[in-house]
Amino acid sequence: MEPPKFSWRARFRSFSYAFQGLAWFFKREHNAWIHGMATILVLLMCFVFKISGMEFIVVLFAVALVLIAEIFNTAIEKIMDHLSPSTHPAVKIIKDVAAAAVLVAAIAAIIAGLIVFIPKIL
Repeated sequence: MEPPKFSWRARFRSFSYAFQGLAWFFKREHNAWIHGMATILVLLMCFVFKISGMEFIVVLFAVALVLIAEIFNTAIEKIMDHLSPSTHPAVKIIKDVAAAAVLVAAIAAIIAGLIVFIPKIL
């Protein structure tokens, strides 16, 4: 079977789907609101404290890591809720482990933020 031919229209459509997913995530997920507000606050702090380019890259990657983890966590939760609407011990473990990934990302982001911002604040 021959692979489908390359299409710019299909590529743009795939970006459209990704933006629709991002919009849904920020409209419907309460944790996304929290992460979104934290992101805005941290980006404002970047400008207020005039951090260096390298420091900004660290902050940007830390923020992105948390958002990516939360997006994957949400996807996993939605999949598991769809596959197993009733409570199941294995589903609980899957959802707890996915949430743990967000926790680890958030802790790493907080540590990175402290390393960048504490010297500026002091």
